[in-house]
Amino acid sequence: MEKPNCTHCKDIIGRKCQYCSCHVCGGQDSPDQQIMCDECDMAYHLWCLKPPLQSVPEEDDWFCPDCRNDRSEVVHAGESLKASKKKAKMASAQGQCKRDWGKGMACVGRTKVCTIVPSDHVGPIPGIEVGMMWKYRVQVSEAGVHRPHVAGIHGTEKKGAYSIVLSGGYEDDKDDGDEFIYTGSGGRDLSGNKRTAEQSCDQTLTRMNKALALNCAAAISTKGATAENWKKGRPVRVVRNCKGRKHSSYAPEEGNRYDGLYKVVKYWPEKGESGFLVWRYQLRRDDPTPAPWTKEGKKLIKEKGFEMVYPDGYVPPEETEKKKGKKRPPSENAKDEQQLCAEENDGEQQPSTNKKKKKKAEGVEYKIPEKAEKNMDQDKSNQALWKECRDVASKEGGPAFIKKVEETFLCICCQEVVWQPVTTSCGHNFCHSCLQRSFQAEVFTCPTCRFQLTSKTFSVNSKLGNALEVLFPGYGSGR
Repeated sequence: MEKPNCTHCKDIIGRKCQYCSCHVCGGQDSPDQQIMCDECDMAYHLWCLKPPLQSVPEEDDWFCPDCRNDRSEVVHAGESLKASKKKAKMASAQGQCKRDWGKGMACVGRTKVCTIVPSDHVGPIPGIEVGMMWKYRVQVSEAGVHRPHVAGIHGTEKKGAYSIVLSGGYEDDKDDGDEFIYTGSGGRDLSGNKRTAEQSCDQTLTRMNKALALNCAAAISTKGATAENWKKGRPVRVVRNCKGRKHSSYAPEEGNRYDGLYKVVKYWPEKGESGFLVWRYQLRRDDPTPAPWTKEGKKLIKEKGFEMVYPDGYVPPEETEKKKGKKRPPSENAKDEQQLCAEENDGEQQPSTNKKKKKKAEGVEYKIPEKAEKNMDQDKSNQALWKECRDVASKEGGPAFIKKVEETFLCICCQEVVWQPVTTSCGHNFCHSCLQRSFQAEVFTCPTCRFQLTSKTFSVNSKLGNALEVLFPGYGSGR
């Protein structure tokens, strides 16, 4: 006999259940008018919320009243940290915990949104390279690598998964670097604004679990499946979090690190240590860039000068201790790096590590993709703009080049990278649809410089469009 999906109502039709139906009234009616919280996975009727909603919000992430941050405790620009009765009871506020919480940066709201690619983009993010590191999850979200702040899987049960985060949430997970076993989500009661809890029921092959299963090159099955050719599966971006360090030596010592693309080899259900059913996934690395923990990967990270990226206004603990006059003992990584430098230099005196890193980072040349280079050469209307971008690529590397291209070819009308671009006679670039709307409103001047456009017909600059499509793959999805 097959187990019911919900252990509370036993899947009995008509019975009210606050766990598999509306969390307020328990009603199973009007599923199209129910919205699910991205934190606790509980569903709510639009009219059961206080205040009620008129329609489903357009935002990517929505949180119920229990999971939503208390706005009275949010620190706005220019304000000092507020005293909170709730936080005053925590161990960190009473001096019982010495963990660096970053003054709330771990849970701060997103201030930037990645616009180079849509939220459902599959594959690598332009400008994001293997080995890049961020202090907090919110920065990973802002970079577009993994959009959710807390959830470990990003995807939909119709399109599949786009990215996952390894944070050591399950002790029986196995991480061998190029291959690892990942446990799905769900099966925990997170009501009451809890971030984590013990497994209390079976996981089901729905929502994010189904999304990750869809990436496997095998037919979806409630009994699990194994791909005959795993390389044909959809790639998923993998971020390793420092929390996984307690179970895996491949996790970073600090923050979050992008480790490249992996593919699902197989997935299956099994009974976990808690005694409840969990979904397990075997993923294998399929990325041309060397892994960050390999000798080649470490060399590449050193050459490109990748360092931990901190949020704006964040002061690392080292800087705080320097101001107080305390000396922080060098970490094992710092010792190894100093020893490596000494061996390379045969005892010669060299500049400090930071200066050397900076010098090397500036000397790294970024190789523009051959297909993009070809279209850039053929785009005669924008040669001066492309020359500026090339100069940045040779001096500052790939991420700076991608950022420069994004800024240079930004449509002033929609504030996005130009889609189906039109280059005007005055040398400016706009989206075909944006310029078309301007002409329909009988405005025949350039939106940037107000130059009178004599021709009321315009053609798409295919060479510019092709170059941008190579640099920002899939950026036109949904436009």
